[in-house]
Amino acid sequence: MTDIFAPAQLGPLTLRNRVIKAATFEGRTPDALVTDDLIDFHREIAEGGVGLTTVAYCATAPGGRTDRHQIWMRPEAVPGLRRLTDVVHAAGAAASAQIGHAGPVANAASNRAPALAPSRLFSPLGMRFMWVPDESEIARVIADYATAARLAEESGFDAVEIHFGHNYLVSAFLSPLLNRRTDGYGGSAANRARLAREIAYVVREAVGDRLAVIAKLNMEDGVRGGLDLPESLRVAAWLEADGALDALELTAGSSLLNPMLLFHGDAPRREFAKVLPGPARWGFRLVGRGFLKEYPYREAYLLDRARQFRRELAMPLILLGGITSHDTMRQAMSEGFDFVAMGRALLREPDLLRRIQSDLSTRSACIHCNQCMPTIYTGTRCVLRLDQPGTPAATTT
Repeated sequence: MTDIFAPAQLGPLTLRNRVIKAATFEGRTPDALVTDDLIDFHREIAEGGVGLTTVAYCATAPGGRTDRHQIWMRPEAVPGLRRLTDVVHAAGAAASAQIGHAGPVANAASNRAPALAPSRLFSPLGMRFMWVPDESEIARVIADYATAARLAEESGFDAVEIHFGHNYLVSAFLSPLLNRRTDGYGGSAANRARLAREIAYVVREAVGDRLAVIAKLNMEDGVRGGLDLPESLRVAAWLEADGALDALELTAGSSLLNPMLLFHGDAPRREFAKVLPGPARWGFRLVGRGFLKEYPYREAYLLDRARQFRRELAMPLILLGGITSHDTMRQAMSEGFDFVAMGRALLREPDLLRRIQSDLSTRSACIHCNQCMPTIYTGTRCVLRLDQPGTPAATTT
């Protein structure tokens, strides 16, 4: 049995254990730069015992953000990111930068830059049609990933996680529903996977063997006509054969069309309606029930899908979704997964892993209410936890 708490190798990186803090946008960068609050957030996670904490969201371009408050990778961001990685390292953990382009999930009105999509789509966020890049513009997008990876290395990160999920730009290219192109980036599965493979290649070229390179890949979009599991398996096999990645983190769902497939548990429709601006709030009240579907919560709820990837692939895999106890971690290890990723449970209890290590019967206090989801606009947090520095006092409803 693999020991979850023993040191583990992730590409060129040795982690102190096999637990990764999953990327969850922290909502602590009002000027698109690192703040003391963001540093404190990751310090607390690192001191809580994880092997690797992931900073989200480090956009590859200003127009690649879900709104203008997110960090985008540029020289001005490096000093703050270096302060953050120094603090994480001092706490004994490693740091990963999630790099990506939000594509159709980007808010063009907020960013004051066009949102990109593989085909012509209307954006309810920006209230305008998205820009469809031609092949020369796609080449610039790819080059931006290489630049972001180099800046991540300059900032002291130990790893980069390339976002290939949730119908962000690369995921949208993978989707037969969203990608209706007829050029070399559309049509067949191989053409739709071309962008992901080219990005993985240039990121590896940019960082060599100095940083670990992870990709977060959708196993399925959860939308009729979108990327499904058999085709995602083909994409994963191509990525493995290319050899540019050190691990795949397996995810699911669409931030554009079906976000709850990733989260499971309660759907916080009322809480989301409260924080959205006026027009969006009314629109959400009309479509919220269909948009935020409910999937019953259970431990390791993505495991059934992920098992199929484990059977087909030899490369390291990271299991995400409902990892909150030592029993579930042991199950993941026994089934051949190399790492596990935790998100919401660490929002509720950043020291959960240390407490599990001290007492293997420790249970998470997270109740999967998902009321943390709307807090991305005011500082991502568990609303049931009141002792969080740098965030407003929370109340429950």
